[in-house]
Amino acid sequence: TNGVSLPLLADELKAAGLRRVNISCDSMDRDKFLLMTRRDDLQRVLEGIEAAKRAGFSPVKVNCVMMRGVNDDEIVDFARFGRENNVAVRFIEFMPLDADDKWSKDKVVASAEIIAAINAVFPLTRARQLGAQPSAQWNYDDGLGDVGVIASVTEPFCGDCDRVRVTADGKFQTCLFATDEFDLRAILRSGLKGTALDDAVAAEVARAVGTKWAGHSINQIHFTRPTRSMSQIGG
Repeated sequence: TNGVSLPLLADELKAAGLRRVNISCDSMDRDKFLLMTRRDDLQRVLEGIEAAKRAGFSPVKVNCVMMRGVNDDEIVDFARFGRENNVAVRFIEFMPLDADDKWSKDKVVASAEIIAAINAVFPLTRARQLGAQPSAQWNYDDGLGDVGVIASVTEPFCGDCDRVRVTADGKFQTCLFATDEFDLRAILRSGLKGTALDDAVAAEVARAVGTKWAGHSINQIHFTRPTRSMSQIGG
């Protein structure tokens, strides 16, 4: 979520059974935030983070996409924010999923650069990787939390990825960069009921997962950018 409605909804979401939340925030500077999101909502996002904490969500994660020449001077600021506010900051390398189609590799701030910048101020130790989570995690040596980096571009983790997505319009995707989609909504609206419906959905999901790529090929000449942007996929 972008967090702007959490002050109104956090308690209800927690009562409904939601346990954890990821909040997107790409800048702590009001002008940069406006430039990147086209919304002057930084204060509402910060209030949303606090609302999530008060409601008892755990963990509360803040996702930050780093872009060269835009917000890469805020790396340590975000790390400090996470440490001081007891939230887990997850830096994300800029991926070719932007709505403006202006992605280029020279705008990517590499994971190694992010970690080096933080380590120079707040010493870090690499944590043992748990499961198939996409972020590489680092612990602060003084014990004040951790920080993670999702290095989709410079250090792809496709071989360990078990993530899939369902878009808001009911399309099943096996990768953020998938160019094929599987229409679950059509099955759900087909008129099938009960076990027959469950079996049809399960069969389509199994068929889709069977096509999951070995890798997304961002760094290869044959890479094909997906037609949906990140906001259209769901994220």
